[in-house]
Amino acid sequence: MTPILFGRWQTRIFLLATIGLIVSLPFALGIIGPTPDGNFHPIFFWVVFWVGVLGLLWDILYNYLQQYLWDHDWPGAFQFFACIAEGIVLGLLLKFVGLPFVVRDVFNLPWFIVHYTAVSIVAYFLSWTVMRILFPRWRFRGGKWV
Repeated sequence: MTPILFGRWQTRIFLLATIGLIVSLPFALGIIGPTPDGNFHPIFFWVVFWVGVLGLLWDILYNYLQQYLWDHDWPGAFQFFACIAEGIVLGLLLKFVGLPFVVRDVFNLPWFIVHYTAVSIVAYFLSWTVMRILFPRWRFRGGKWV
């Protein structure tokens, strides 16, 4: 079954709240990042938050565009390329406009790209593999968890 809008939202929130935070932890702890100093850097968690907020808005557009596909489904390749578009828009917003809790002067675009890529690739592959193994009924409920 094709994920419905609420299913897309719930899946996105679930993946970002689990995988996104786990992947962000080494960045936030300073193990990986611009200054591997062992200090806590919450900006990476705020980036994941803004990825989620922006993603919820993008999902409205994706859901609308799905209606024009012959099977009303969003192929995996489209999801991958949409992730790139989301990253570009979010990176530009953070760098040039700024968003709450992410200070533009502290924001580091190259490390944003590394962090965003890591979170996105892990979430993408887990959504297409592990999620289908651990939660086989998830797809049949339109991607909804609740």
